[in-house]
Amino acid sequence: MDKQLGTTEETEFKTLTERREELEDIGQNCSTNPTMGDIINRRFSRRSFLGGSLAVAAISTTVSPLALLTADEARASDSASPFDFSEIEAGVDETHHVAEGYDADILLRWGDKIFADSPEFDPLKQTAEAQSRQFGYNNDYVGFIPLDGSPDHGLLVVNHEYTNAEIMFPNFARVEKVTEDGKEEDKVVLGEYTKELVDIEMAAHGGTVIEIRKVDGKWQPVLDGKYNRRITVNTEMQLSGPVAGHGRVKTAADPSGKKVFGTINNCAGGVTAWGTYMMAEENFNGYFGGELAEDHPEFKQLKRLGAPGGQYEWSKFYDRFDVSKDPNEANRFGWVVEVDPLDPASVPKKRTAIGRFKHEGCESIVNKDGRVVLYSGDDERYDYVYKFVTTGTYNPNDRAANLNLFDEGTLYVAKFDEDGTVTWMPIVHGEGPLTAENGFASQADVLINTRLAADALGATKMDRPEDIQPNAKTGKVYVMLTNNTKRKEEEADAANPRAKNAFGHIVEISETDGDFASTKSKWDILLKCGDPSVADVGASFSTATTKNGWFGMPDNCAIDADGRLWVSTDGNNEKETGRTDGVWAIETEGEGRGTSKLFFRVPVGAEMCGPSFNPTSDTFFLAVQHPGDAGLATYEKPATRWPDFRDDMPVRPAVVAVTKQGGGKIG
Repeated sequence: MDKQLGTTEETEFKTLTERREELEDIGQNCSTNPTMGDIINRRFSRRSFLGGSLAVAAISTTVSPLALLTADEARASDSASPFDFSEIEAGVDETHHVAEGYDADILLRWGDKIFADSPEFDPLKQTAEAQSRQFGYNNDYVGFIPLDGSPDHGLLVVNHEYTNAEIMFPNFARVEKVTEDGKEEDKVVLGEYTKELVDIEMAAHGGTVIEIRKVDGKWQPVLDGKYNRRITVNTEMQLSGPVAGHGRVKTAADPSGKKVFGTINNCAGGVTAWGTYMMAEENFNGYFGGELAEDHPEFKQLKRLGAPGGQYEWSKFYDRFDVSKDPNEANRFGWVVEVDPLDPASVPKKRTAIGRFKHEGCESIVNKDGRVVLYSGDDERYDYVYKFVTTGTYNPNDRAANLNLFDEGTLYVAKFDEDGTVTWMPIVHGEGPLTAENGFASQADVLINTRLAADALGATKMDRPEDIQPNAKTGKVYVMLTNNTKRKEEEADAANPRAKNAFGHIVEISETDGDFASTKSKWDILLKCGDPSVADVGASFSTATTKNGWFGMPDNCAIDADGRLWVSTDGNNEKETGRTDGVWAIETEGEGRGTSKLFFRVPVGAEMCGPSFNPTSDTFFLAVQHPGDAGLATYEKPATRWPDFRDDMPVRPAVVAVTKQGGGKIG
């Protein structure tokens, strides 16, 4: 029997990326803290007042009464929608698609020149030296920093999260029949790594800073721009804040405990009000190999982070990535890195006061009292939502005075209560259980062991918190919760039918009186994701949402100049949902609340990342990550050859610039 779209049955085959992500998302939280599922169930079970299908019951908890009209009636009232583009059709094919009346131009691809003297991309003769001067792999976060206040000229800052060796290196991956659990199936198997290949991977990680300019309505890189820069695993960086110089981050190569080389697995990020670029280190654990004895002092906290994960071969060639040889090196990753893109000679700083975990994002906002508030999710099932509030205040007239604001402040973790309140609990040494008697000897220990500290405080276990975006116009904060298929059957009820939350949901936090630094807030659910036509999924989109408008696995998000929410996704498995990932525009206010429209979709195998606007919202920068990674994909046989569609070019991750034909705001 054919599957219903939106169901969660397992497929037999998994790509290397899916297998890698499965290993990364085991879920290391063994605390007894309540899960977000528990809280949602207790809160919303009282609010399901309508009979009928589970889907209707779920809709009634989060969507305005208009959404309970028939679809035709709801669409007839669509004149008040803040979005005026024509929705595209969901589906799967080898290229990207954007709403009618818009252009989606390829701006930068893996291997493109970053400097005027960068070597031309030659996929058959890749070298680490060449890659370090070319655009990196798997572009994720994208940010825009205007130069001289211009919306048409600025710096594009881009994270390069990880590498897909199977579709990146020629003659490296092959398809073999593998027998597992008594079943034989074809799988993609990688070849033997060499130091040269590892060095190329290292150079393809990190970030890119590049000047771009709009010329005759089209964006193009400025290759002789004085700010252009590549950041890699070998870029010198500084540990700053409370952990800098602590014994647990000292190594033989760095007895000072203040100098570290490189940043890895940079997923989402942010741009500050003073024009710096924030790079969030996410699944750093996978780059470390080796073993530690269970009685080693770092064993417990590394295990809590899933380290060593051993998904990469770097430890075979570099001792610093082998925890048995250099256990403190892993403590120097899992931070948020701040880069000054206006000074290409500056040393990036890992801001340890913000805490150490698998940061998915680090979006910040200037509070009404001048302090700066930064939000970050810990992207693993059953982990937590955090915010950091600076001690100092932002000075709009003195950029230099703002450059070290993130070295002093208070880190908080969220506890979501069933009465709809959020309590932001300070993660401060000496407060509550965070004492020496409980293994936290100092604030440096608390921050290195952020996950363990949040466990001890009783934070709410979430369904993979990813990007978190504050909205300056409304005082609300949007938390992307991608999924959690480990939720147990007994946790489900009519108002929350999410025993296996494969499609995720979006939580909306209302900060008290627009005070983003408040320690008490309110929360609600904006959306439960998935196909609303499948009752068992329990999705809560407005009924004005078309069959193309629903989505699953919310990942990254952006707020445009008008305060509207745009959401990108990761994980809409084409075999199960009949659609790729993409970008959806979401109504968050008024009668249309919960209505979603599909604006852009990626080619087969890709993930949608990096939604970011220029200041006037007439350009939408999008990152297409790991395109072609579907089925038995290899370098020689990817699922697509996007964006070049040439037999002599591999599939290439790329940044796309979306503009409106004839000019004007996006959407």
